[in-house]
Amino acid sequence: MQRIANLLAVQDGKVLLMQKPRRGWYVAPGGKMESGESIIEAAIREFQEETSATPKDVHLKGVFTIVIKEDGLVVDEWMLFTFVSNGIIGTPVKENREGKLDWHPIESLHHLPMAEGDRDNLLFVCTKEGIQYGTFEYTKDYELLSSTLQSSTEQQ
Repeated sequence: MQRIANLLAVQDGKVLLMQKPRRGWYVAPGGKMESGESIIEAAIREFQEETSATPKDVHLKGVFTIVIKEDGLVVDEWMLFTFVSNGIIGTPVKENREGKLDWHPIESLHHLPMAEGDRDNLLFVCTKEGIQYGTFEYTKDYELLSSTLQSSTEQQ
């Protein structure tokens, strides 16, 4: 099973997002974990590689199973670990091989084009306490079929 770690930097009421060229969707910088790497090491490494900046005060905000279905059958599945940083050190690059980076007001997460599961995830990251857990089921074209979400604060 593939493991992905991403990291959303929040600073001055804005979030640092990458716009991917393929669909024009916005994502938090991140990528595949390397063998033997911890989830936080992967999130920080991927963020630094994609932004040329260093995240500050990094902590885990979400753990998700992502399931891709075709004709009702599972064709792919991976784990996503989402982190948040409270600010960054340095100035992020404007563009890299993965896409274009820019700061956006937190409120823009409600309407920017992105996978609907990402929208739920990223809004939680910057507006709610605790850690969110869940499963997102998508079609191969990333149309959200279903989601099951809960937060650590619901467990207390």
